[in-house]
Amino acid sequence: MKLLNLLKAAILIVTMLSCIRSKNDREIVDIVLERKVDSVLSMMTLEEKIGQMSQLSGLGEFTGPLIAGDSAIEAVKQGKLGSMLNINGVAYTRQIQEMALLESRLGIPMLFGYDVIHGYKTIFPVPLAEACSWDLESIEKSARVAAIEASAAGQHWTFAPMVDIARDPRWGRIMEGAGEDTYLGSLIARARIRGFQGDDLSSSNTIAACAKHYAAYGAAEGGRDYNTVDMSERTLREIYLPPFKASANAGVATFMTAFNEINGIPASANPMMRFILRDEWNFKGMIVSDWNSIGELIPHGFAANKNEAAILAMRGGVDMDMQGNVYSKVLLNLLKNGEIPESQIDEAVRNILRLKFQLGLFDDPYRYCNEQREAEMLLNAIHREAARDMGRKSIVLLKNGNRLLPLSKSVRTLAVIGPLADDADNILGGWRALGSSEDAVNLLSGIREAVSSHTRVLYEKGCDIEGDDRSGFKNSIAIARRADVVVLVVGESAAMTGEAHSRSDIGLPGVQLELIKEIYKTGKPIVLILMNGRPLAIPWEAEHLTTILEAWQLGTEAGHAIADVLFGDYNPSGKLVATFPRTTGQVPIYYNHKNTGRPAENSLRFTSKYIDTPIGPLFPFGYGLSYTTYFYTGLTLSSDVLHMSDTLKISMQLTNTGKFDGEEVVQLYIKDHFGSVTRPVMELKDFKKIKLAAGETVTVNFLLTSGQLAFYNNHMQYKAEPGDFSVMVGTSSAEYLEEDFKLVW
Repeated sequence: MKLLNLLKAAILIVTMLSCIRSKNDREIVDIVLERKVDSVLSMMTLEEKIGQMSQLSGLGEFTGPLIAGDSAIEAVKQGKLGSMLNINGVAYTRQIQEMALLESRLGIPMLFGYDVIHGYKTIFPVPLAEACSWDLESIEKSARVAAIEASAAGQHWTFAPMVDIARDPRWGRIMEGAGEDTYLGSLIARARIRGFQGDDLSSSNTIAACAKHYAAYGAAEGGRDYNTVDMSERTLREIYLPPFKASANAGVATFMTAFNEINGIPASANPMMRFILRDEWNFKGMIVSDWNSIGELIPHGFAANKNEAAILAMRGGVDMDMQGNVYSKVLLNLLKNGEIPESQIDEAVRNILRLKFQLGLFDDPYRYCNEQREAEMLLNAIHREAARDMGRKSIVLLKNGNRLLPLSKSVRTLAVIGPLADDADNILGGWRALGSSEDAVNLLSGIREAVSSHTRVLYEKGCDIEGDDRSGFKNSIAIARRADVVVLVVGESAAMTGEAHSRSDIGLPGVQLELIKEIYKTGKPIVLILMNGRPLAIPWEAEHLTTILEAWQLGTEAGHAIADVLFGDYNPSGKLVATFPRTTGQVPIYYNHKNTGRPAENSLRFTSKYIDTPIGPLFPFGYGLSYTTYFYTGLTLSSDVLHMSDTLKISMQLTNTGKFDGEEVVQLYIKDHFGSVTRPVMELKDFKKIKLAAGETVTVNFLLTSGQLAFYNNHMQYKAEPGDFSVMVGTSSAEYLEEDFKLVW
C-alpha cells in the first residue's frame, strides 16, 4: 500500500498534463497509463525489477517439472517476485497479496495466474469439443463463465486460449485447441479472448487471457509433445500464425512462448517474437515463457548455460520467466558485466507493470478477494446450465443407421455398458482446473434421470479403459441379451490427452474393442458413445456399428448433456473440427492438404495413395449428422467474374426435409486452381449456423472478396492472384454444391 499512497499526487498531475496534450480519450488513457508505469519503474531497484520478471508456482499444484530455487514466499516479502501460478482461492491469494503489499519495500501487487482452460470450478467441454459446436457465441460464454469463477477465486490471469493449429491427433494437446483449420481457429481464439477479458480488463469479473503457444507448437514431429518443428516460412505464416495474429488484433493481454524449436531456434529465444509479434503486429502486451522453457534452451543445445539462456530469451523478447529461476539468478550479474543493457530489463518490467495497472491491481489489489462472491459464483446453477448447453452443442453424431436415435424415454430395458458409463472423473478431461468428480454428472446418472419410471436400466462396466482384464465380459453380454437397446460407452481416460500425453496408436485402448465385438455378436441394437480428447481411429467400429455418437469429454454436466441428445431433448448439431483417420498410419491428416503431381487414384498404380487402406478420412472435417435431414440446392453466384475491388454474392437454399427442428452449419470453401505457388485442394472461408424448423426453407447468403483469396505468393507477398476458382457450399468438406468463377484485375 506504500506505493499506492506515493502515486496519488503524481497520477493527478500526470492526468492533468495528459489531458492538455492529448487529442482524444484513447490517447489520454494510454498516456496516463504509461506515466503511471514509468512512475513505478523509476522507484524500483534493479533487484526489484528483476523480481517482477520472475514467476514461481505455489506448492499446491505443479503443471511442469519442479525447478529448485528460492522460496516463493520469501521472494514475495522481499519484493523479488512479480507473479505466482497455481495458487487458488480468495483466502490464499489474499494472504500472498498482503505479504507483497505490507512487507515488501514498494508494495507492488502480485499477479496470479492459472491454467483455466475449459472452466474453473464448473468444467465445460474440452476446447476441441467446444470448437465442434461452431457456435462462437456459446464458446465466448464458456470463457466468460470461466473468467467469472476464476476471478471470484482470486485469479487475475489464465494461460488460455491455446490457439495452436493441430493436424496430428497423436499430439495430446490437440484437445486444448480448436482443431486443424486456421480460419475457424482464428475466430474461436477471438471469441475465447472476448469471453475471458470482456470489455474492461479492470473489472473484477474478467481475467487477462494468454494466447499460446507462440508458435507452431501443434506441428511437433511425430505428434510427440515438446518435439522439433521444421517448416517453411509460408506454412508458418499461412497456417500457424493467423490465430496468433487474430489474438493480437483482439487485444489479448499476453502471449506465451512455446516449448518447441522452429527451424533450429527454440521459440523462447526466437527472433520472430520481436520482428513479427512486436514489430509487424505492434503487440504491446506482456510475453511469458512456458514452464522453464528459458532454462530448457540448454538441453535444446542452443545455450551453454543459464547466462546464455537469459541473454537469448531477453533478446527474443520474453518478459517473464515462468518457474525457471533463470532471470532471478543471472540477470543482475549480466547487467553489471555489461552483457545486457538495463533498457531491456526496463522494457520487460514496463510490460508487466502495465498489465497490473490494466487489471486494476494498483487501484485495488484486493478487488479479486471477495469471499462472498467466491461462494456465490463457483459452480452455481446458472453456470452448470451453461456447461450443459455447451456440452450438448459439442456432441457430433457420426452415424445413425436405421434412425436408432433418438431413443425413446420409455424404452423397456436399456443396457448401459462400458468403462466410462459410470465415470465422473475422466469425463472432466485434462486441464480441469478445480473441477471435481464429486460435482460431475456421469452418463449412467444422466440416463437414469432422463428415462421414464417404467424403464429398466441395467449396468455393467465390462472392462477398464486400459489393461487386458476381460472378466467383466460375461455379465456385460448377459445384460445386453436382456436389453432392447445397448448403450456402449468407451474411449480414453482424461490422462491420455493433454500436455505430455501423446499416443503412438490412437485406436481404442485396452480391450474395449474386444468388448464391443462381443456385444455386437448379441445382435442387439447398439449406440456407441465415444468419450475422448482427440480424433480416434475406429475403422471396425465405423464399419460394423450403425450408430455412433462422439461425445468427447464434456465436463461437469456431461451426463445430462449426452442424455439430452440420446433421448431427443436436443438435436445434435456438432461438426468435426479435426479429421478422423481410418488408421493411425494416415496421420498427420487434414482436409486442406495440397495436391501432388500424381493425385490419388485407386485404379492407377503410380499415384499418391496407400496400398492397404483408402486415402480418404474415416470422417472428414466439417462432418456431423442430425436427427433431421437437410437438402442443399440452388447455389448461385452474382457473377462468374469477380474483380479485385468487388464483392461476389453467393446464395443457396437450405431445406429441413426431416421431422425434427434443427441447426445446420453451412460451410463455404474455395479452391484456387492455379497459383504462383501451389494451393490447398480447398479452404474454409466462411460458415453460418442456421436454425430451421421441420419443413422450413431458407436462403443462405455469403459475401466473398478478393481479400479472402489472398495468400503468400512466390515473392512472399500476401495478395490475391487473378485466376480460376471454385466456390463450394455444403454440409462438410466432403459434401457440397460447387460453382466456378474467375478473379480478374
